[in-house]
Amino acid sequence: MYRFLVTPRWLGAAALTIAASVIMVMLGNWQLRRYEERSAINDRIDAADSTQAVPLTSILATPAGAGTAGDSPGKSRAWTKVTVTGTYDTTHEIQARGRTVDSDVGFEIVTPLVLTDGTAVLIDRGWVPAPPTGASAAPTVPPAPTGEVTVVGQVHLSESRPAAIEHRDGRLDTRRIAVPHLAREMPYPVYGAYVLLTEQTPAEDTAFTRIPIDHEDAWQNGGYAVQWWMFAGMALIAYGWQARKEAQGAGSPEAAPAKPKLRDRVAEADRKREAARAAALREPVDRVEEADRKAAAEAEARLAAPSGQD
Repeated sequence: MYRFLVTPRWLGAAALTIAASVIMVMLGNWQLRRYEERSAINDRIDAADSTQAVPLTSILATPAGAGTAGDSPGKSRAWTKVTVTGTYDTTHEIQARGRTVDSDVGFEIVTPLVLTDGTAVLIDRGWVPAPPTGASAAPTVPPAPTGEVTVVGQVHLSESRPAAIEHRDGRLDTRRIAVPHLAREMPYPVYGAYVLLTEQTPAEDTAFTRIPIDHEDAWQNGGYAVQWWMFAGMALIAYGWQARKEAQGAGSPEAAPAKPKLRDRVAEADRKREAARAAALREPVDRVEEADRKAAAEAEARLAAPSGQD
């Protein structure tokens, strides 16, 4: 019944169905990994206020040379709560323009914190609004505290697509906080990620607004994973359904090809004559016309007969 499955057409369809299903399962697994990765990031964001901060040096690799950035910690350590102690270097302070908080445009102020070993980490001290004169005008920035400072914050990965760096208002001015790009402007090695400040000793100026952290949309990846797995199952079901339909059609008597019948010409001629005779019998009879035909026939017969003698 299912012998047709070993024909080239059905073998090709089976191979294509299996290959497509495997690819869709792999795509679903990849989306599942993205879901797990993003969920872990959200867990670190949510737990930042309740967990103990770990030393920065236990999360970020120590940078090597002056003017260069260390390795990125990767997404698996993004938003980890860390603590670090050092001294602010305000001569290389950075203002990242065009940054939005609660729909207001302003600046994020990033100041290098130099550690005792001579390395530095960029600290995002917070957001300040742009002045009324325009978004490109120099912002009012509270000065960084002098002396030793202890910072607690969350690891922020370097931003992509580096923008041009200018010197404005006594600071480095840029649009993107791209750590490797900014490290070239520094006279010391710089860690490969920066830190969003949440606490500081001595306390940070209240003029700064804390940078909000958006959660990852993990459930979207979870939904995509389920969709890909469903597509894989549907492809296999469709193949099985089509094979069953083919098998049922091949086994039914109606599906067998009809054998051509030999034509009997004599019988066909008899059928035609019989049909003509039946059609003639079904025609209506006109009695007046029939009587006229009979009278005409009788008159013609009398004229044709010889005349008698008196």
